[in-house]
Amino acid sequence: MNLLLIVFLPLLGALIPLCLYGKSRRIVSLATALPALVAFTLLVVMATQTLAGAVPQVLLPWLPELGLNLAFRLDGLSLLFSGLILGIGLLIILYAHYYLSSKDDANRFFACLLLFMASMLGIALADNLILLWVFWELTSVSSFLLIGYWFHQSDARRGARMALATTGAGGLALLAGILLIGHIVGSYELDAVFAAAEQIKNHNLYLAALILVLLGAFTKSAQFPFQFWLPHAMAAPTPVSAYLHSATMVKAGIFLMARLHPALGGTEPWFYIVTLTGLATMLFGAYFAIIKTDLKGLLAFSTISHLGLITMLLGLGTSGAVIAAMFHILNHATFKAGLFMIAGIIDHETGTRDIRRLGGLRKLMPFTYILSLITAASMAGVPLFNGFLSKEMWFTETVNQHLFGGLSWLVPVLATLGAMLSVAYSVRFVHGVFIDRPTRELPKVPHEPPFLMRAPVLIFSILCIAVGLMPMLLVSDLLTPAVAAVLGSEVPIKIALWHGFNLPLLMSLLALVGGAVIYLGRQEIFNFNRQFDQTDAKEIFETTVQKLSDGCSYVIAKLETGSLQRYMALLFAIVLIFLLPELIAIQSLTGSRPQLPIDTVSMVGAIILILASLGTAVLHRQRLTALMMLSVVGLVVSLSFAHFSAPDLAMTQLVVEVVSIILMILALFFMPQRIPRASSGRRVARDILLAGFIGGVVGTLNYAIITRPLESISVFFLNNSVSGGGGTNVVNVILVDFRGFDTLGEITVLAIAAAGIHKLLNNLRPSMPSSDVDGRPWHSIKHPMMLTTVAQMMLPLALMVSAYIFLRGHNLPGGGFIAGLVTAAAMILQYVSNGVDWMKHRFDHNYQSIAALGVMIAVFTGIGSWFFDKNFLTSWFTYVDWPIVGKFEVATAILFDLGVYLTVIGATLMILANFGQMTTRHRPTQKGH
Repeated sequence: MNLLLIVFLPLLGALIPLCLYGKSRRIVSLATALPALVAFTLLVVMATQTLAGAVPQVLLPWLPELGLNLAFRLDGLSLLFSGLILGIGLLIILYAHYYLSSKDDANRFFACLLLFMASMLGIALADNLILLWVFWELTSVSSFLLIGYWFHQSDARRGARMALATTGAGGLALLAGILLIGHIVGSYELDAVFAAAEQIKNHNLYLAALILVLLGAFTKSAQFPFQFWLPHAMAAPTPVSAYLHSATMVKAGIFLMARLHPALGGTEPWFYIVTLTGLATMLFGAYFAIIKTDLKGLLAFSTISHLGLITMLLGLGTSGAVIAAMFHILNHATFKAGLFMIAGIIDHETGTRDIRRLGGLRKLMPFTYILSLITAASMAGVPLFNGFLSKEMWFTETVNQHLFGGLSWLVPVLATLGAMLSVAYSVRFVHGVFIDRPTRELPKVPHEPPFLMRAPVLIFSILCIAVGLMPMLLVSDLLTPAVAAVLGSEVPIKIALWHGFNLPLLMSLLALVGGAVIYLGRQEIFNFNRQFDQTDAKEIFETTVQKLSDGCSYVIAKLETGSLQRYMALLFAIVLIFLLPELIAIQSLTGSRPQLPIDTVSMVGAIILILASLGTAVLHRQRLTALMMLSVVGLVVSLSFAHFSAPDLAMTQLVVEVVSIILMILALFFMPQRIPRASSGRRVARDILLAGFIGGVVGTLNYAIITRPLESISVFFLNNSVSGGGGTNVVNVILVDFRGFDTLGEITVLAIAAAGIHKLLNNLRPSMPSSDVDGRPWHSIKHPMMLTTVAQMMLPLALMVSAYIFLRGHNLPGGGFIAGLVTAAAMILQYVSNGVDWMKHRFDHNYQSIAALGVMIAVFTGIGSWFFDKNFLTSWFTYVDWPIVGKFEVATAILFDLGVYLTVIGATLMILANFGQMTTRHRPTQKGH
């Protein structure tokens, strides 16, 4: 259960800052840190089990039929990433408290930050691939909110859109890859996926699944050619950049590759795709980091470069490479988070991040200068710092690989070149800001920030030195289970400061010397880069999106012509494309199942139904007449349900017909009563042929089905209705128990749709005709006495019938839906007979609240099952003996049915009462339409 708390404490904690509007910044910051601190404490407590070799797991059934369970695990890889997410997250909260200005909305910032933290924890701890994907997409949404935090700035909005579009598209590819893995394995649980590793790799869908999964990972971790979004995400506040781009969001793709390495790694496609992508990304990011003049831009491209380095190591896949990858994940998180925070401090104190305007700050900000030296030295791979150790391990792996056969020497050469560039941009960060002479006056006079603002950077700097000097003491115990989780077995880890004079050490020395030379000759690189088109990736992205939008608009304009006939023709054409091949494949249309004889009642009903349907189509220009014909169709359908022993459906259909016909009459009152002839004879002939052909095809399909034996699922419900749901009315038991989740979704959609219609009608002021179509004015008496008297007499009777239908619904035809419609129909009758003002005076209730209350009752009825260790919406029932009444059933399903009842009443009256209110704000016209 602690695993659930680690994820859901920050998720629920995201509500805390939103509830503290008006409170001081200190209170908001402390309240934000509290859930993260508790989650971190729980993680530390549970870490002892993982470090001892155990893998704590928790599994709660959610949608097991779909393979989706609320399952979490804490193995070595999860522990490594969760520790970074929570540990660095707490330091980010402290840093952001001082970084944000008084004008910034700190409550919204911290709420989004905790939401993102919970999303990343969900990815790191998920033990189910579908659940991992859910949190994966949640990181895209929450990072969009964080990157676009300063939404008043165009760069922030555009950068957020770019990040969301890129990572969101990758998320769709990842989902497809996960579905393929689930199809191959038959499960989405990680243990099952790892156990089926050979089955996955030998399957003919392996390559497709691998490419789709890697697309998700590469887009999230900004791998070439998807790296373009990350530099433009720097429009976010610096605490966001420090968090997202050091330890969390961009590491999500790295985590995914490490997590699925046992199932997908170790093959040639994995080796070539991942390794070469990482190598290209490393070089690309390192080169552009040198030429950037914005501090955060420099750090963004350096992040891309280091992510490529880690990706390359995971591609190589050897035990040494995986150890180096896990180690560099830790090292990169420490020095890069510190460097981003330093960039924020410089911006905060000087008012600019432009290296060309900065310089000479070592005298004004000496403490920050020392911290910059330490973290930049670690990024450059200077000996005695943690970055040097993992980079030297990387050199060792590049020397030992055989990627290109006889040309494999190119890989260590290119790796050395990338390391040289890393040294160069690290030197530029320190020299350009703190040592070089400033060329322009700064917007603000800089000074050291508050100590607590520097404290997180100080912690990272200490770690850079401590891990660099004592790696085995500080990180070996953490790396061992993480590497074992990636490789599938435990391997010995040895990280030493000195391996003697060897080729990797020579490569490190060349990188340091070469990096210094490159920095001294940086002007040549700047001049060389000016020869190329400096088109901004953001502009390219925006142009591409605009062209795509224009193309979609063109297609929509061609399809959406406003002709319902054309829409229906296209729809039916698509239906035929799918149906005809299946019908052609049927060898014999008539099956072995004998047909029932046609009785007289069914024949008469069918004839009336056909004639009424034809009348609706033929008389459609006379709208009121066509509506009456349509009501006949609905009535005959209701009688058909009753005739074929479906009383629940008959009652529902009948009441729905009454309510919907009233709704359409109200709508028609504001519309022309007749429409001109618009269709030519050719179009009519085309529509008749198309309708006849579709009818023939559907009739053929129905005939083929009813003449063949079939196994109905109804037997299951009939056998389990009483024992499983405690009711003899199988239809109602299905709605409130067996398929209660479906019903909950339906009433939620009903309430949302009603609220949308209410909003559309709320301020509508239509023109209301003052006479009928022939010019006869409406009668002066709007509410006849006979109608009002009968309506008031009918109301208590209808409510009594509604209550009776509601209470008996679990065992006899009825239930909340039918009872709600009966009550709504009785209330509508009061509106029609007495008017809106009369009803408002006697029943002034908010129908939106009634619908919302109904949905909430249904939801909380389902949640109540969890307190008894039952699945969501599981019913409980028992029988009690009451005096006089006798044996009586008590079931929790009635509470769920009450929610359905209130939702139907609220949603129906929300729409119909609003239609009636439109007559009180109309613009009268002198003559009917």
